[in-house]
Amino acid sequence: MTVRVLIVDDQSMIRAGFAALLDAQEGIEVVGTAEDGAEITDVVRKSRPDVVLMDIRMPRVNGLEATRTVLSMPGEPPKILMLTTFDADEYVFSALRAGASGFLLKDAAPEELIHAVRVVAEGEALLSPKITRTLIADYAARPAAPKADPAVAAALTERELDVMQQVARGLSNTEIAKALFLAEQTVKTHVSRILAKLDLRDRTQIVVTAYESGLVRAGE
Repeated sequence: MTVRVLIVDDQSMIRAGFAALLDAQEGIEVVGTAEDGAEITDVVRKSRPDVVLMDIRMPRVNGLEATRTVLSMPGEPPKILMLTTFDADEYVFSALRAGASGFLLKDAAPEELIHAVRVVAEGEALLSPKITRTLIADYAARPAAPKADPAVAAALTERELDVMQQVARGLSNTEIAKALFLAEQTVKTHVSRILAKLDLRDRTQIVVTAYESGLVRAGE
């Protein structure tokens, strides 16, 4: 199956560079580009991408607004992979809450970008380790940490809560398996059950829900 990619960025050199890189990969096709989110609905409807590489900071309609627009479109929306230049961008957490499947720094290595597109296309979330842990923890701490939501805790088993907390701290399945002395496949099963029980779309939403429900607090 070919992954169809739409690139949305206000810098023409970045659009061209990403397009050339991704088009050269087997199983990936760049189906369109756009310079901002102003006409994102029409562009998405015409190009029918599986993944949208979305710059956060754009002059007319920023990536956050464009993400909300895309994900509110009828039918099965594409996955959104946010791109940012900054280690800590105030828009990033809001973009994750809006439903983006992850984010990546623009200076990531080419292989990281290619991997990110494939991972997000498969329905997984991608959170760059370089910025995820501090960004989400800092945002969750403002203005005050929320109280624990008993409904979220009650829906999960003790082991599922353990796994959810580790996901929220930015650990991969392999790292969680080592930390909790579990098989990696067992961790994957727990993650799947968490998604189903809490009606969440992907790993990114697990992270957001864990912080917003108070199950994980900044600095823990």
